[in-house]
Amino acid sequence: MTRKISFDYQQALASATDLFWKNGYAATGLRDLLKVMGIGEGSFYNTLKSKKQLYLACVERYNEEVVGKREQALLAAPTAALGIRAFFADVLDSLDNPQTPSRLCLLAAMETEEVLVDDELRLRAEQALADLKAMFAGRLAEDRERGELPASLDPQLNAAIIATYLKGLWRMALVEYERPAFERQIDAFLTALGL
Repeated sequence: MTRKISFDYQQALASATDLFWKNGYAATGLRDLLKVMGIGEGSFYNTLKSKKQLYLACVERYNEEVVGKREQALLAAPTAALGIRAFFADVLDSLDNPQTPSRLCLLAAMETEEVLVDDELRLRAEQALADLKAMFAGRLAEDRERGELPASLDPQLNAAIIATYLKGLWRMALVEYERPAFERQIDAFLTALGL
């Protein structure tokens, strides 16, 4: 017989996501998670099983909500160039928002030694990167097929370059962030790629 969850699972997951996003996986302890989620150990282990399983659930939640919104901006634009710029604009909006738990993307924060040493977490981090590249590559390929981008453009290569730049952008924002400067850099970078 399945036990009924005795707490607001979605709210608890939202709180845990914010804590992992703020502190990272390794620095987030179980006691801190229980406190922000407002649950006891029994409820935690009966429902979520482990810190790692909770973290994976939080990563999925982040992917659906935050990355999903950026993907919609990418796909809704009339061209790949405008879509990629809309994607970056949403990233900058998040960096500007004082309610954002960290300047580092939760998925980018997975790329640490403490996370990557675990095989299951490494696979999830690798999948997140592959999904990001595929998202950009798909949009670029569509425009190339329609003749809106040069036939010589390699969607896979350009997607990998954009993903690498994006990962670096988040790291740099941890050190120093000023939106107008980042906007100029993004514009110069995408213009150099022909976007």
